[in-house]
Amino acid sequence: MTTTLITGIGELITNDRARGDGTALGIVRDAALVIEGERVAWVGAAADAPAADASVDVAGRAVVPGFVDSHTHLVFAGERSAEFAARMAGEPYTGGGIMTTVAATRAATRDELHANTRVLADEMLSLGTTTVEIKSGYGLTVADEVKLLEVARGFTEETTFLGAHVVPAEYAHERAAYVALVCGEMLKACAPLARWIDVFCDTGAFDEEETRAVLAAGVSAGLLPRLHGNQLEHGPGVQLAAEFGAASVDHCTHLTDDDIGALRDSGVVATLLPGADFSTRSLYSDARALLDAGVTVALASDCNPGSSYVTSMPFCIALAVREMRMTPAEALYAATAGGAAALRRSDVGHVAPGAAADLVVLDAPNHVHLAYRPAGRVVAQVWKQGIRIL
Repeated sequence: MTTTLITGIGELITNDRARGDGTALGIVRDAALVIEGERVAWVGAAADAPAADASVDVAGRAVVPGFVDSHTHLVFAGERSAEFAARMAGEPYTGGGIMTTVAATRAATRDELHANTRVLADEMLSLGTTTVEIKSGYGLTVADEVKLLEVARGFTEETTFLGAHVVPAEYAHERAAYVALVCGEMLKACAPLARWIDVFCDTGAFDEEETRAVLAAGVSAGLLPRLHGNQLEHGPGVQLAAEFGAASVDHCTHLTDDDIGALRDSGVVATLLPGADFSTRSLYSDARALLDAGVTVALASDCNPGSSYVTSMPFCIALAVREMRMTPAEALYAATAGGAAALRRSDVGHVAPGAAADLVVLDAPNHVHLAYRPAGRVVAQVWKQGIRIL
């Protein structure tokens, strides 16, 4: 199997405390690594690097793990710029615009959806995202949810069934019937195409009883639970995530001390979505309180056409540092190892022998530039499963 030596690394972020400087980032300076096939085979000081079949010198640049974006809605049709303009003029965000995307997505062909997703996925990859989760949720019929998941599976193994995104207009007066559909026929059709079950548990979406029913049905069908929760106001999302042992609860904007304690004690990851807070002019999640309490935090883009049309994880890192009071190191860790934890993946989000050779070479000497240069082209190279993509 062909080996490639990447050398001349000024700063290598391993996310392994046992390496380098002993911090959470596990920084190794004047480093090198060897890729064998799709995996990392060796990591260490450049002076100790073994021979390899090929060599790439990155000339003192920093290398970080590929970003792990654990919350996106990439499969959709249409756009919602008018809604964005209205929001910037002072209208509050309520989540109601989702139905605009549902209508456009239902009308789109599978090929049209695939082409739009390809554009967004390629953009994300060029910005360093090497692992991405994709949700359904813009179909809200059995056939359309299946269509969305079939498209999503063309891009990632991290697919999420989100039939419980909102109640569609045709069921506005029959909520119980729609929940029964999600838990029954829709789940049966979608479960073979998904790894995860998700529910939007919040004002205007699904309440505690409905959320519990959908999660229980999904778990019974073999799916792993995760949640949208506590975005628009305080609610039961975090406590339900803890009750079900969910991998992650996402948004986490409105939290009590009890919620933070439940996240810490249950090990549920708090996935923060600064792009959504930025795009909706909403309150930013209190990352500082979560981190200080010992909660595992992830950062994700929430890429969708309504509340966070954001594909850049470096931009999310910069927002988290400026607006959520995270340090550059904490934000990078959350965008890599934190995202891996939110997806329960041990093969991505870090750089070590046996891990996927998913790497981002920065056009900078250190990782701080991800936050320091929020509008700059900081990503110089992207490697995914041992292949240089950019």
